[in-house]
Amino acid sequence: MLDKKVWAVVGVSADRSKYGFKVYDRLKRAGYTVYAVNPHLTEMDGDHVYPDLASLPETPDVVNCVVPPSVTTGLIPQCAEQGIKYIWMQPGADSLEAMDLAKGNKIEALRACVLSELRRR
Repeated sequence: MLDKKVWAVVGVSADRSKYGFKVYDRLKRAGYTVYAVNPHLTEMDGDHVYPDLASLPETPDVVNCVVPPSVTTGLIPQCAEQGIKYIWMQPGADSLEAMDLAKGNKIEALRACVLSELRRR
């Protein structure tokens, strides 16, 4: 999935110590086009934050989830509706239910830490 260039990070945080910020920032610094998604924020570190996936200016290749498993599960039907084929579940955002739902919707799902994977490149 790291070869895909347009990402949405769901669960971004304005708090630099939180993984929602770290994932967004690291993908951005690695040269990806990254959209921040959080219904409780409008701006983060000078960047616009979108309330949901449907509000994004373009369809991302990958949705990275930094949210509780129940929220991840709820995102999968939205991804399917928008034709998003890849979902990356950060540790703590994944569940067997979410993995099964992704598979049932023909969405490739990965359970891993994107920060660790980017370090290996």
